[in-house]
Amino acid sequence: MEESPARVGLFVDGPNVFREEFDVDLDDIREAATAEGRLAVKRLYLDEGAPPELVRAAEARGFEVTVTSGDVDVKLAVDATEFVVAGGLETLVVVSRDTDFKPAVEVANRHGLRTVAVAPGEHGRSDALSNAAHGRLTLDSLE
Repeated sequence: MEESPARVGLFVDGPNVFREEFDVDLDDIREAATAEGRLAVKRLYLDEGAPPELVRAAEARGFEVTVTSGDVDVKLAVDATEFVVAGGLETLVVVSRDTDFKPAVEVANRHGLRTVAVAPGEHGRSDALSNAAHGRLTLDSLE
């Protein structure tokens, strides 16, 4: 009997990733996470200033978009931690350059999940986040 692919939770820090200095594509993000298993959760977190075109593009690619008036980092970290604690995921993928997500990755590690930190580029990568995760990827190196 063939083992089913791991259930992956993908959480993307939009304001930190979709910046002028990075040429990030939603399809590249999804492809990088899919390499870890079957995407059970695909969430993109944005602030109120996000362009409507980005929201539409993300939704067209199957992402659940969360637009928050508060701190995007807090909302993403809390949601990711809730998914980890609730069970149902085997891998947590966080796409960001921000050290703020290190505690969420550490909780996932303690709950036995594989964790992957994905950065948009080498410049600005969070070493603390990368070192806390089991795996690390850089989107610009996938091209």
